[in-house]
Amino acid sequence: MLNNTKNQFEPDYAIHPGEILEETLQARGIGKTELAMRSGLTPKHISQIIHGKAPVTPETALSFERILDVKAGLWLKLDSDYRLFNQKKQEQAGLAAAFAWAQNFPLKELTSRGFLPKTNDKPAVVAALLDFFNVGTIAAWEKQYADMVVQFRKTGKTRENAEAIAAWLKLGENQAKEISTAPFNKTAFEKALTDILPLTNEEPEVFEPSMVDKCARSGVAVVFVKEFAGTGISGGTYWLSKEKAILMLSLRYKWDDHFWFTFYHEAGHIILHGKNQLTVDGSLIEDNPRENEANKFAADFLIPPKEYQTFIMQNPRISEALICEFAARLGIAPGIVVGRLQKDGRLEYNWCNSLKRRFVLTNQE
Repeated sequence: MLNNTKNQFEPDYAIHPGEILEETLQARGIGKTELAMRSGLTPKHISQIIHGKAPVTPETALSFERILDVKAGLWLKLDSDYRLFNQKKQEQAGLAAAFAWAQNFPLKELTSRGFLPKTNDKPAVVAALLDFFNVGTIAAWEKQYADMVVQFRKTGKTRENAEAIAAWLKLGENQAKEISTAPFNKTAFEKALTDILPLTNEEPEVFEPSMVDKCARSGVAVVFVKEFAGTGISGGTYWLSKEKAILMLSLRYKWDDHFWFTFYHEAGHIILHGKNQLTVDGSLIEDNPRENEANKFAADFLIPPKEYQTFIMQNPRISEALICEFAARLGIAPGIVVGRLQKDGRLEYNWCNSLKRRFVLTNQE
């Protein structure tokens, strides 16, 4: 969310220390030449300070304190404030010109969700966007996110969504940094995934904090971030460090079978693929072998292949009662079994949907 300290009033002017110096000299009855002699500076240098062409250095400020009885800190603050003010004025033109860059991002959604201020001032929008990404310049943003943008623009389907995806990932990063995790341990994470299976039968207020805690203990920060319009994102993974992975879920699909498959799919990326990999998954993201591997990991973890094949062979006609019995034996939610059967073409997509649950997570940004 926005930092309120950045919304405090800032004056649209700044006083150069030269103005105060000239007034002080007049009040003390000291001429510029005399000040030059007392301070060891040249008259030209004094004139440059008065007219804002030369800065007040710490050495000069201490000299003025002794001569004029005005604290050195005041001279330095006046000089610093004045130069910062002028730098901000110069920056405004550049920020205004960069508004076209800012328009690539989901500005309306970022604003409505409280991450950007409500303003029509173009430089302010660009500045707020740089603040959001914690970068100083657009060039710095391009350098930090260049590889990611190139990756998503390899396919025409995501050409217009790369910046929105970057914003989504940044929200996940911000959340993940607030989650304390143990150093990543693959074995511990696999055990956590097993321990989470029974939670698929619970409501969000029960499974959400529990799954976050179990994963954090193995080095994985699980976060829930609503996707931005047009991105088609369901989940993603990347690494904050070699010891901490982020597993992001958007809850784009509100049904439990989709949610849990996505969770285990993203977990599959963490288990199977390298720590230098960034993955973002969804309907608009290009298919590739790693996605197929993560799909198989999720399907097999939720429903072990042998048990699934035995169930299919023994039950050519599948009923809700049989699904519930099979799910109970596996210790998972019946909706997950329904989703798998529908995906494999063994159930019509309009059959047994009463066994699925629809929910909304409480801790989603």
